[in-house]
Amino acid sequence: MTVAIRPVPPVQDARAPRPWSGPGFTEFVAIVALMMAVTAISIDNLLPAFPAIEARFSVSDPNRLQLLVYVYMIGFGFAQIVYGPISDARGRRPVLLASLAIYVVGCGLAMVAPSFGWLLAARIIQGVGAAGGRVLSVAIVRDRFAGREMASVMSLTMMVFLIVPMIAPAIGGMMLALGSWIYVFVSMLVLAFWLTLWFALRMPETLDPAYRRPLSPAATWDAIRTTLRTRVAVGYATALGLMTGCIMGYVGSAQQVFDTGLYHLGPLFPLAFGLVAGAMGAATLINARVVRRLGMRALSHSGVIAFTAVGLVQVGVGLAYHGHPPLALFLSILAANQFLISFAMPNFNALALEPLGAIAGTASSFLGFYTTILGAFCGFLIGQAFDGTVLPVAFGYAGLGALALVVVAWTERGRLFRGGVAG
Repeated sequence: MTVAIRPVPPVQDARAPRPWSGPGFTEFVAIVALMMAVTAISIDNLLPAFPAIEARFSVSDPNRLQLLVYVYMIGFGFAQIVYGPISDARGRRPVLLASLAIYVVGCGLAMVAPSFGWLLAARIIQGVGAAGGRVLSVAIVRDRFAGREMASVMSLTMMVFLIVPMIAPAIGGMMLALGSWIYVFVSMLVLAFWLTLWFALRMPETLDPAYRRPLSPAATWDAIRTTLRTRVAVGYATALGLMTGCIMGYVGSAQQVFDTGLYHLGPLFPLAFGLVAGAMGAATLINARVVRRLGMRALSHSGVIAFTAVGLVQVGVGLAYHGHPPLALFLSILAANQFLISFAMPNFNALALEPLGAIAGTASSFLGFYTTILGAFCGFLIGQAFDGTVLPVAFGYAGLGALALVVVAWTERGRLFRGGVAG
C-alpha cells in the first residue's frame, strides 16, 4: 500500500542562503536603525514644541498635550497588524515605501493644522505611516539573521534608535528657533525623504519569493494563531509591552517634569533628556557586544530584576523628598533605570520572534501591535497621573517592572536564566 506523504511547508530558516546583493553589514544596520528611528524622532523632537502648540491652539489642560504622543502611538500600534501580512505576501520593499508615503502625508497635514483636533488626527496618520518601519525593520533583520546574531543586530539597531532621543529634542529646539513649531514637522519630512531615497537605492528585497504567504484572512489568522500558541512569544511580548509602558510614561510626561511642571529647565530640557537617553544607548551597545557570550536570557532576566529593584529605590527617594528630589539625584536614578531597561527590551524582542522565523512578517506585525498598544495604554496611565511630582513615573517604573518580572517567570515556568550560553 502506498502512503501519501503530506508536504511540510518550508521554514525560512532552513533554506539555502541566497547570495546577498545588498549593503554591507554596517550600512545594513544603519538603514534598519533609521527605519526604527523615524518613530523616536517623530515623538521626541516634538516635545520642546509643546508650549508653543499649547499657546497656538489655546489648550487649557497641559496634560492634554501628551495626547500628541499617545494618539501617534495608537495609530502606530494598530497599523502594525496590517503591514506584516501584506509584506509576507508582497515583499518588504513596496510595503515600506508605501508606509513612508503615508507618513509624509501625515507630516503635511500637521503643518497646515487649523486646530488641535486636526493636529491630533495628523499625528495618528503619522503613526500609521511610521508603523511600517517598525514592523519591517524587525522582519528584514529576521529574514537575514537568527538566534544570537539576530539579537546582536537588533541591539546595534536599537543603539542607534536610542541615540536619537539624545539629539531629537535639540533638533526640535533648533526648529523652534527658526520661528515656528511647524518647522519641527519640516525636519520629519526631510528625514522621510532621506530614508526613502536610501532604502530605494540600496536595500534589495529580503523575503525569498519561495517563502511568501498568501494574502488572505485565513492565512493571517493562521499565523496569528501560531503566534498566540507560542508561550515564549506571548510571554516576552507582554514583558516588552510593560517595559515599553515605562518608556512611554516617561516620554509623555518628560516635558512637564523637566520644563514646565517641575524642574523648569527651559532650554536645558533637551540636555537632561539626552543624558538619560545616552544611558540607554550605552547599555544597548554593551548588550550587543556581550549577548553572544552570555545569552539573551541571562542578560534580559538580570536586566528586568535590577530594573525593578532600582524602580523601588526611585519610589523611596520620591517619597522621601515629597515628590521633588534634587535634579541630579533624580537624573541619576532615572539614567540607571534606562540603562538597565536596555538589557531587557532588545532581548525580549528577539526572544519573542526567535521561534517564529517562518512567519516573521506577520508575527512581527502582530506582536508589534500588541506591545505598542499595551505600552501606550500603560504609558498613558502614568502620563495622565502627572501631578507636579516625580511619583507617578517612579511608581510606574517599579510597578510595571515587577509585572514584567512576573510575566518572564511565567514564560520560563519559573526557571529564570534558563538556557545559559545557548539562550
